[in-house]
Amino acid sequence: MSITSDIIRGHTETIILSYLAEKDSYGYEINKSIQQKTDNKYELKEATLYSAFRRLEEATLINSYWGDQTTGARRRYYAITSLGRAALEQYKTDWEDAKKLIDTLIYGGNKND
Repeated sequence: MSITSDIIRGHTETIILSYLAEKDSYGYEINKSIQQKTDNKYELKEATLYSAFRRLEEATLINSYWGDQTTGARRRYYAITSLGRAALEQYKTDWEDAKKLIDTLIYGGNKND
């Protein structure tokens, strides 16, 4: 499981951008969705999640704004930018290329044999 976590951790920003491509959201909601989609097998640590938000925002791949909740704590929402959408498409292509390369290295080019 630790190898899987290490692999996933290397794609935190891609996972966040992919989620935000569907809708604006806030950290807790994104993390809950990740847990649900993975049947509680993976969860982002809060520090990892918010560090990724900071990097993505500094790179102008996302922007943030405060929600207008009338009850409870105010939430900081994140939205993907057009530059973020372009980056997400490149990250997806890079992921597909990496999967093919790793399959070749692991299966010796005989994956379908």
